[in-house]
Amino acid sequence: MPAAAAVIWIVALLIVALVIVPVAVTLLQRALNAARAIEGYLADMHEAGGRIAGHTGAIPALDRTLETAGAMQPVAADIEARTGVVAGMLAARAERRARP
Repeated sequence: MPAAAAVIWIVALLIVALVIVPVAVTLLQRALNAARAIEGYLADMHEAGGRIAGHTGAIPALDRTLETAGAMQPVAADIEARTGVVAGMLAARAERRARP
């Protein structure tokens, strides 16, 4: 191998070893740090998602409550009418007692 070719190879290897490898290592370190940060954020999101799921677990029970309340509406109207009658009777009785 001619001396010029050997010098070119040595210079190229030195450039790779002294410039490109450190730059690549730095970029890989930054990517690894970003991946670790993302992993931490994902852990936080997973925890928050578990809490949200726990808080929304009662929604089916609330749906059943609304269905029951809807079914009770006609009964409530009947109860209101009857209590109105009872209230009228009690008011009349109180009025009679108040008169001497």
